[in-house]
Amino acid sequence: MKKITFFLSLMFCSLSFSQNLVTNGDFQTGTAAPWYNNAANVVDLGVGVFVNQANVTAPGPAYQVNLSQNILLNNGSTYLLTFDAFTDTVTNSRTMVVGLGQNAAPWVALTSTATLTPTPQTFTYQYTINYGDSVPDRVIFDMGAAVGYVFIDNVSVVQVVNTCNNGVQDGDETGVDCGGSCTACIVSPLVPAPTPPARPAADVVSIYSDAYTNIAVTDFDAGWCGGAATTQVQIAGNNTLKKNTGVICHGIDFQTNRQNLTDFTRLHFDFYITDTDLVGDVFNVKLVNFNGGSAETSALEVNINGGSIPQLVANQWVSVDVPITALGGVITNSLARNDVAQIGITTANVDHVWYDNIYLHKNTVLTNSTFEASKIAMYPNPAKTNFTIEAHENIQKVSVFNLLGQEVIAVMPNNQSVSLNIADLQVGVYVVKATVNGIVSTSRIVKE
Repeated sequence: MKKITFFLSLMFCSLSFSQNLVTNGDFQTGTAAPWYNNAANVVDLGVGVFVNQANVTAPGPAYQVNLSQNILLNNGSTYLLTFDAFTDTVTNSRTMVVGLGQNAAPWVALTSTATLTPTPQTFTYQYTINYGDSVPDRVIFDMGAAVGYVFIDNVSVVQVVNTCNNGVQDGDETGVDCGGSCTACIVSPLVPAPTPPARPAADVVSIYSDAYTNIAVTDFDAGWCGGAATTQVQIAGNNTLKKNTGVICHGIDFQTNRQNLTDFTRLHFDFYITDTDLVGDVFNVKLVNFNGGSAETSALEVNINGGSIPQLVANQWVSVDVPITALGGVITNSLARNDVAQIGITTANVDHVWYDNIYLHKNTVLTNSTFEASKIAMYPNPAKTNFTIEAHENIQKVSVFNLLGQEVIAVMPNNQSVSLNIADLQVGVYVVKATVNGIVSTSRIVKE
């Protein structure tokens, strides 16, 4: 750095800067080029310290004494103009106009006024280009409005990048575009929702769960609250629904596969929230009955914001399993369950929420003998080209998912043994789900 330079240390936690767009900004070439116009005059202050010097002897329009350099700027982008400048002790104080603008008609520019003293100062100005890209650009120093010397040095123009919105973990972020001086990062659950017990297939109607065979659902985003309500994510290999930002409710619609739930006695669901301020937060689940019609005729709602059932708790899975016939603070409204066609989930004032294991059941579990019969064996693991699944009863379905939750293999063997070819899969870890006797078993296979 040159001895005359006076630097201000600037720290922008959420900003980063690209390379300098100005060439010969320190004038150490000893010549002005590519600077131009009548104020382009490089001098040596001694011992090889070069600056641009201009002396205005008579005031006039500011642009009549000018130093410029052509640079490329993009409309809509933000740039930081930085330079050192001072005057002499005789002049003592004077101003000049500086900025970024067009280098041809109509000469639109974004400018500021800098006040110079005999003490070198570092000036910094930030501009967002808003005049389009139809005319090339330049950096501007207009000095003609005041008399006296102007010394300019160390000119730079760099693009400012908002690290909170560039898809990269940089700046002081703790995650991609979050944390530090950016918006706080969303901390996802590290463990999946609790695994439900093994229940007889006939005693469970599963809307969304990896533990049971789910019914056919028309739409997981019924549009009650506008836009896409949820995104399916993987938590430790387990499919989980995550509420999208800005959505306050979620409608699961299965009008084309309506369920007669008259004989079912309990409703179950698990949810996870990260809110620590729970005042006014709500998590409600609602069963909607159509009674043979085309719209809601009655509904049953479970309110998780009071009563004796599990309460809202931050940063842990909360399991709710309540009798459908309960009265009072747990269950509100009445419900004829002969034609249930929708389930609604309300998450008012809850910013980040995940939910899983939404099902109804008859409060029965499989006997040990039945459960043992449904167990599976899977080998070899790891595997290179093929692996085999065996069970004591017929395997109804096998699905293989990658860690993004994408189903890469699906077969329905209806046999006690099935061999799967994984030669074409990429090396990595996969989740294998096998359905035996209505029970879904989840395992992992490593593809070598």
